[in-house]
Amino acid sequence: MQAPRPDALPAHLLAAIPSATVSVARVLQALLEDPGACAQLTVTGLALRTATSEATVVRTARSLGFAGYPQLRLALAAAAVDGARPPAPDLLTATATSDPAQVVATLAALETEAITATARTLDVTALTAAAEAVARARVVDCCGIGTSAVVALDLDAKLARLGLVGRPRTEGHAALVSAAGLQAGDVLVAVSHSGRTPDVVGAAREASARGAAVVALTGTASSPLASAADHVLLAAGRETALRAGAMASRTSSLMVVDCLYVSVAQLLGEPARRSIERTYRAVTAPAHRDR
Repeated sequence: MQAPRPDALPAHLLAAIPSATVSVARVLQALLEDPGACAQLTVTGLALRTATSEATVVRTARSLGFAGYPQLRLALAAAAVDGARPPAPDLLTATATSDPAQVVATLAALETEAITATARTLDVTALTAAAEAVARARVVDCCGIGTSAVVALDLDAKLARLGLVGRPRTEGHAALVSAAGLQAGDVLVAVSHSGRTPDVVGAAREASARGAAVVALTGTASSPLASAADHVLLAAGRETALRAGAMASRTSSLMVVDCLYVSVAQLLGEPARRSIERTYRAVTAPAHRDR
């Protein structure tokens, strides 16, 4: 794993938190909240600040792609100079405010944070490979359950505009049954921000066993869903136990869907353009207005 650039470091810290152990997550959160102050600390100092051990701090640095903590300190210092800002607070924590104006400002900050982090961490090589698989697929299953269903349905609607055959699967057993019918040349796009939704992971494994390509749209690179996928598209966005399915994670996932959609459209070229025009005319025709 290659160490991130200083300007992308906050995004990588944010993306790493969901799958981290409790102790490593404490270190990551401290780095995210105040990179400048942490850059001034020795490995012992950071361990004391986060109530962890020196070994945990070193392990955290290496998990981010750095050779060790000294290299991470340099990146933290550069990130602080670049003007990195601490993330907005979660509205449902003990320090949350009931001021409506602050609620609006905080949610806007979380949305901006999620989109910026996703743009900086999205693997364009994986995006290209996923788009190529979708563009040539016989059929594309779009699987997401609960709040992830919104993302799966959005992708299915976009692929329909391109003239592709899609099947939205937003219920667990339906997703598993549909995946069992896939074959080589088909694609399953599996959406789960945690990467641990049992039926979504099960559908991904079933599709893979049948020879279909699996694209994971998730927030956790080390999740079971990511492990079951051929192509992993990461969407940043913080969720907590009280805010599972938070809007920030859905927004970043929808951004990845848009990136995938445009990439597929570009690969399909003229046929995609004609399909978009046909579908646009279909929904804007006078006969369909004011129903």
